[in-house]
Amino acid sequence: MADSRHAPSPEQRRIAAERFDRARQVILTGNLDYGVQLLLACCKIDPANLIYRQELRRAQKKKHKDNMKGGLFSFMTSARAKAKLKSAKRHHKHYDVLEIGEEILAKNPWDTGTQLEMGESADALGLHDVGIFILTEARQKDGKDINVNRALARLLEKRGHFAQAIKLWEMVRQKLPADPEASTKAKDLAASETIKRGHYDEAAVSADPMKTAREHHQKVVADRSSQYEVRLQEKLAAEPTEPRHYLELAHNLKKHGKYDEAAAMVRKGLEHAGSDFDLQAMLAELEVEPFRKDLHHTEERLKSHHSDEELRKHRAHLLKEINSRELEIYRMKSDRYPGDMQHRLELGIRLLRAGQLDAAIAELQSARKEDRLAAKASLYLGHGFKARHNWRLAERNFEDALQKLAPDDEATRKEVLFQLATGTADAGDYAKAIDLAHELANLDFTYKHVNTLLDEWQGKLQKA
Repeated sequence: MADSRHAPSPEQRRIAAERFDRARQVILTGNLDYGVQLLLACCKIDPANLIYRQELRRAQKKKHKDNMKGGLFSFMTSARAKAKLKSAKRHHKHYDVLEIGEEILAKNPWDTGTQLEMGESADALGLHDVGIFILTEARQKDGKDINVNRALARLLEKRGHFAQAIKLWEMVRQKLPADPEASTKAKDLAASETIKRGHYDEAAVSADPMKTAREHHQKVVADRSSQYEVRLQEKLAAEPTEPRHYLELAHNLKKHGKYDEAAAMVRKGLEHAGSDFDLQAMLAELEVEPFRKDLHHTEERLKSHHSDEELRKHRAHLLKEINSRELEIYRMKSDRYPGDMQHRLELGIRLLRAGQLDAAIAELQSARKEDRLAAKASLYLGHGFKARHNWRLAERNFEDALQKLAPDDEATRKEVLFQLATGTADAGDYAKAIDLAHELANLDFTYKHVNTLLDEWQGKLQKA
């Protein structure tokens, strides 16, 4: 009997998100065993969530110190679980295969046979991105494994990633020259990639000259990009240990929205070129993208579901997760390049959002010394001192920001005026607050209900 389950409910998603937060906390303390168990529960609740599975795999590998072989005697301790996995696969209980598979990988994250079984089950469930992730991870142990490359190539083809699939089929063909599938797939997919890149199939039936022109332009741009990628690949083939080539290829893929492929390229660079700092930093940035994408979709849904409390909670969770990851990225960059004040500014902003006020103020004051960053740094310093209930210093920094803002930055000017007006009113100086509010109202009369606040403050001033 086939395994069929409903998508997790909002309550189940909330529970999974809470466990995920807890898992990341305990992993930071070094409690990897507990962290892995929490992440296994997250994947069980929401099997399609790629972020949970990626975090779980990182924790599993870290637990075994990236030794590429897992725990001692893992092949013996996993024997019973592997028998259960085979039984689940035989009865088409594909969700069970994914669950049992992760339990096996907790003992040995490089178990190729288990990853192949899981990849097939993910494919059967339509979880193609999950399957691609699992099989891509399987290639880390042996990038030329025929069975893994064949299974991954099939999944990549289903997702429309023809260029990557072609490379894998070519690797299969090199090891098995007589393999009929490998010899024909590369040619067939090359044609599919050409159609996809140039939109030839659509152009052939288009009767709209403007549409045809647009499609021709898209084809030219895509061809140029493809030629550029070919040149980069040639450089990489000539110097396979040069980190710069992997970075250039990853940047090119990222520019075209191919974040998964860019991340795969960076991981390949780390594997072949060593622990290069820029590669590590770029991988960390690329791993934030799924959260940003989820946040965008959540905010779009909130536009039409304003009162959905679960969506609001999910948005808050995503904002916290994104800030946490970006904080670590900018901390890493600031440590590496202490003289780059842009990194110090971005780190200060993330520290402020995380509630680490004193550390944030220190970073922002350093960044404020650079003229081009002074306005933005002063603005966030104002927020920092306001959060510390020091209105005198907050006011001073907001006023500095107002003086240093670019003349055309009206959006920030309105926000600074609002902060100054409300802060001054909270301090009891209604006369000054009204003057600032009038200046803001002259720019935008309804900005954050400043018109209503004006009436309120004028009433309080008259009573005083």
